[in-house]
Amino acid sequence: MNVSSNSKVTFLQDLLLMVAGVLISGFALKGFLVPNHFFDGGITGISLLLHEIYHYNLAIVIILLNLPLVIISFFTVGKTFAIRTLVAVVLLGISLWLLPTIQLTSDKLLISIFGGAFLGLGVGLVMRSGAALDGIEVLAIYTLRKTSFTMSEIILGLNIMIFATAAIYLSVETALYSVLTYFCATRTIDYIIEGIQAFTGVTIISGKNEEIKHQLVHKFGRGITIYKGERGYLPDNFDQKMDCDIIFTVISRMEMRKLLNVVQNLDPNAFIIANTIREASGGILSRKSHH
Repeated sequence: MNVSSNSKVTFLQDLLLMVAGVLISGFALKGFLVPNHFFDGGITGISLLLHEIYHYNLAIVIILLNLPLVIISFFTVGKTFAIRTLVAVVLLGISLWLLPTIQLTSDKLLISIFGGAFLGLGVGLVMRSGAALDGIEVLAIYTLRKTSFTMSEIILGLNIMIFATAAIYLSVETALYSVLTYFCATRTIDYIIEGIQAFTGVTIISGKNEEIKHQLVHKFGRGITIYKGERGYLPDNFDQKMDCDIIFTVISRMEMRKLLNVVQNLDPNAFIIANTIREASGGILSRKSHH
């Protein structure tokens, strides 16, 4: 009973996130981008280009262009993701059909920043619900299996072609402002997906590891993991080595500067490696950070 109840609550939360994301994305498109002839990257950008050049109905174009990618995602990502993405895309098409086109501002910089931010917010919320509003990631995954390029390189290449086409058929200025729109949208998506409290994995190698361990546990309130290793193997003294403790901990992005200051004050020669963690759970991560 509890499992079933939790599943229903999760499904309802995902549905609300999806609807909110679709409405915000529709607002960004009809209030900022469409009336000012701006566009974005990905399938949304291609749809906006076709709308501007050939005056096709934007709602229909977005649905039609995303449909093949929804089918591909069914086989490459999963059935649930494909169904949710189809629902999200259809809802976006309906919202674009029903929402009126209102030019909220004609300032190109404001359009780029706020249009991109609202669009990124909407897309990010939909992604948090387990779906996608733009199938370019699915296309990148499919292409990745056929080529030696990375996913980032594939997406970048596709978007370069989109913005180059816009520069040719519209104007270079519009294309450049639209690049700014795309940048604002992607940065907003990152914050929505990862959150401002996105976690960072930090590895520290230091001769003063005991003091650093004490600070991490008692000042930051974080758990630590210790790996046993060896230091040394320098070019001038390759045979000189010593045992050492390699400290690993997970902190929030907001704590990174504070951690660097603490470690460098204790040991200016400490070796620190930091990596962004896309997702983390368990342990004592949920404890409130002390800033």
